[in-house]
Amino acid sequence: MKITWLGHASFRIEVEGAILLIDPWLTGNPSFPDPHRAQAIEGVTHILLTHGHFDHTSEVDTIANETGAFVVGIPELCGIFSAHETIEFNKGGTVNLGGALVSMVPATHSSSVGSSYAGTEAGYMIKGDGHTVYVSGDTDIMADMDWMGDFYQPDIGILCCGGHYTMGMEGAAYAAKRYFNFKTLIPAHYKTFPLLAQSAQPLVDALPDVNVLTPQVMETIEF
Repeated sequence: MKITWLGHASFRIEVEGAILLIDPWLTGNPSFPDPHRAQAIEGVTHILLTHGHFDHTSEVDTIANETGAFVVGIPELCGIFSAHETIEFNKGGTVNLGGALVSMVPATHSSSVGSSYAGTEAGYMIKGDGHTVYVSGDTDIMADMDWMGDFYQPDIGILCCGGHYTMGMEGAAYAAKRYFNFKTLIPAHYKTFPLLAQSAQPLVDALPDVNVLTPQVMETIEF
């Protein structure tokens, strides 16, 4: 398994026979170096969306056209991108994406594309290559994290932690300690805008027993 941070909440995950783009926002993303765009989307098989909002969906049409990747997510959101091949499912469901088992789980946020209703927000558990990754999407702390951590047993977490629009560093640390048993944690949705937390050091300090990684944009972590 290979995980590459593309800045903000965007990730490239190579797992089993799939190459997943999570909430891709490249062009216009202050964190992303434009010359690396072709490298970021090379070979992509699926675009996995957690919810609407421009910083998660604004490039779906373009990338799907360029790569032929399936758009994967909750039905209402997939419906907005129905000009492309889609794989729609809902919370509690699991789909097989090139051998990776992807389960949709709850999140708490909001979701729209422009003025269009985009279903409800979600997170994902991605199982493959001997690991389970929890991608929180945009969310606050939830009591649902209790059963999610117990049922799916993720060993890798990708948690939003920038604050203002999502839980912040303290909230992410609390959720990680109370509800999960991560071996590795990667922060997301931070230091893109001045409103967001600019450093993940508070998360690192709060979780001395977890390998909290803070990769540079386009740096690949291999598991």
